[in-house]
Amino acid sequence: MKINKFLLLALSLAFILGVAKSFNYHEKELESEEGLQGMYDRWRSHHKVEHKSQERFNVFKTNVQHVHTTNKMNKPYKLKLNIFADLTNQERISKYSDSKIGHNYALKGPRKTNLRFIYENATDIPPRMDWRCHNAVTPVKNQGQCGSCWAFGAVAAVEGINAIRTGQLVALSEQQLVDCDNKGISQGCSGGLQCEAFKWIADNGGLLTEEWYPYTMKTEECNRSKFGHHSVTLDGMEYVPENDEEALLKAVAHQPIVISMDPSHPDFGFYSEGVLTGPCGVNTMHAMTIVGYDETPEGLKYWIVKNSWGGGWGDKGYINMQRGVDPPHGLCAINTHCTIPLKSIETRNIEL
Repeated sequence: MKINKFLLLALSLAFILGVAKSFNYHEKELESEEGLQGMYDRWRSHHKVEHKSQERFNVFKTNVQHVHTTNKMNKPYKLKLNIFADLTNQERISKYSDSKIGHNYALKGPRKTNLRFIYENATDIPPRMDWRCHNAVTPVKNQGQCGSCWAFGAVAAVEGINAIRTGQLVALSEQQLVDCDNKGISQGCSGGLQCEAFKWIADNGGLLTEEWYPYTMKTEECNRSKFGHHSVTLDGMEYVPENDEEALLKAVAHQPIVISMDPSHPDFGFYSEGVLTGPCGVNTMHAMTIVGYDETPEGLKYWIVKNSWGGGWGDKGYINMQRGVDPPHGLCAINTHCTIPLKSIETRNIEL
């Protein structure tokens, strides 16, 4: 009996602690303006949001209705009222989701179709892969209100290949790219390109550690005095063949891969758990990193994708996105712009 009471207490505490990490509401709160006002105040307290206005409350009510209605549908994913709950969809996109990646790729011009692909002849692709289980993925980071997802996506991919090649998982600096990769298309918090980030790393002596060049959530002057210390080096980069999911699968089986996608639908913004199945657009604005793939017991195949909106968003900072749909672009155009950082075992890092 004592053991049963102890287990019951432990389970109760675990439930309470689990609930404390996310914002929950009771359906009865939706039935009145007073209930919604109380929910809004609780949400503000939960997410430490100081600003309060009728306009923000109006937006909050609209988002509550969308989340609640969607979660009552028979979808393989759920939504939650996260830090974006008092933002319009357009505000979320402009502040957190638009790195102008598709726009910047258009400025570069059409990609050549006969480019080398390192994993073209790869065989024996495992049925599932999760690079988090192979010590190749650092904890989820938060880009804040800075259009630097291109840097975060690229850095996560570099952290991955460096861990695979060296056996050392090291958190690297997005801020160095934000500040210093600014001679071409990339322009810090105003957006950039992952492929340009990989080229910059290869051409400028490597990428510093996050500890050596920490993130500030804004574009600052490039501190070149730190160059040459504690840096991870690359050999260059390659593209995954455009709109080729089989090629993307081969690549992810060997290392984390940075992708671009369309984050504009509210379901993406409020995603909480399960497998996102859409709907989606094809405007590639946001960069993330695919760190694996799997399928549900029901056979629903998905990508495991690391975002840069902190651990409070999504499923502890991650999202599972359906694969094998919407050819050739893939769900939310995820197959369109996929890039590989290259690093051989012989390529030495600096003072790591």
